Formats: sequence, C-alpha cells, structure tokens
Amino acid sequence: MCYLRVTRTAASLETAEEVGGAMRVLVVEDHKELAATIAVGLRREGMAVDIAFDGEDGLRHAAADAYDVILLDRDLPRIHGDEVCRALVARRSRSRVLMLTAADTIEDRVDGLGIGADDYLPKPFAFAELVARVRALGRRTETTRSPLLTGGDVRLDTVQRVASRSGRRLELSTKELAVLELLLAAGGAPVSSRDLLARGWDEYVDPDGDVVKVTISRLRRKLGAPPLIETVPHAGYRIAP
Repeated sequence: MCYLRVTRTAASLETAEEVGGAMRVLVVEDHKELAATIAVGLRREGMAVDIAFDGEDGLRHAAADAYDVILLDRDLPRIHGDEVCRALVARRSRSRVLMLTAADTIEDRVDGLGIGADDYLPKPFAFAELVARVRALGRRTETTRSPLLTGGDVRLDTVQRVASRSGRRLELSTKELAVLELLLAAGGAPVSSRDLLARGWDEYVDPDGDVVKVTISRLRRKLGAPPLIETVPHAGYRIAP
C-alpha cells in the first residue's frame, strides 16, 4: 500500500532547471517504495536526499551528517520512531523533524509533537503538501537569514528560487542554484568543495569526483562578466568582494 498521493501544484510541475534549494533531507521510512518515491520527488525539487529504512540506521545517518529536515516514520523497525525523535532531542540536533504516520488521531498528533517533533503529517498525504512543509521547516533552521541574498549585482530569492544579475533572470539548474545560495550566504568567505558537496548533494555522490568543479564552471559561465566567483587556493570558492 502506498501512502503518497502525487498531486502536483504549478510550482512542482516546473522543470528541475527552475526549482531547487540548498537543503539536506533525511527520509527515515521502512516502506521502501514510499521512501524511494519521496526521495525522487524531493530531489526533483532540488533537495539533497538520503534514505534510511529503520530507526537504527536513521540515527546513524543523523549523527554523521547535518540535515536540515528529517522525515521520520513513526512505526520503524529496530528503533521506534518515537525513540529516534527522543534521541535527536537529547543530542540537541538542529535538524527539524517532520513525523509521518498512518495514524491520524488528535492523541497521535499530540504525542508526536510532545516528544519533540516539529511537525506532523498523517498518511496518505499529497506530495505538494509534503514539499511545502519540508521547505517551511528548512527555513526555520536559519531564522536569522534573509530570504533575499545578494552579492554585487546578483540577487537570489531563496523562497521563489529565482536568481538574477543586473535585473536579468538567470536560468540555473537546481545544483547551480544550490551552490550560488551557499556562496552568497557565506558573505564573501570561502566555501570549500567539501562543504559545497555536503550541503548540495546526497550521500551517493562520488566525493572524489569533479561534480563541484563542473557545477562551478557552468555557474560562472551563466553568471557572465565580470567574473563573480573566485577560486581561493586551498580554501574553496567565494563571491568576489
């Protein structure tokens, strides 16, 4: 049985070249088909997504990587979702937790929020609502940051996922948008390739590959002249002052 209703909004029908975000998400769900469907959908929305199929593996992932949002099924094998949530709270994890469950009673919702979940979504759910809730939780992880990022004559609206330079809209891919967001958010400080890889891609990317270098090259070309992104030897990349 699948618990996902794929009802798309106009925004979710945009191509992967037009939407995205520098957001890292962990899906902890033992229903493998549902987990894969959610992951594919969120990746199309420009997010970097990892999957765990039980509570024990979910906690291992959460300890190894910094996730903005964790989608946590309540009825998990090995370690129950409630215990996973309690463990994350005890660790003072900065990840926002969206709890998923087939049960939909007031008591279930109160219990889920009472153990530390940030939001609660009963199954079945519409994919568009799931995306909206994930994005809302992701924004709450950085409450002090403005949704509008700028660097020189480049502007990036992190909510609408629109970038422009000197008033000209830039047609950027999901990864190019994610990298640009990370560089602009750093405020001129260099961001290493390792950090760009950790925040912009999921665990399946080859850490020894040249995906970051290729993405930077394409982004530079689309940004045009004068050059905006500088390479800082032994430190990474930054937005030119």
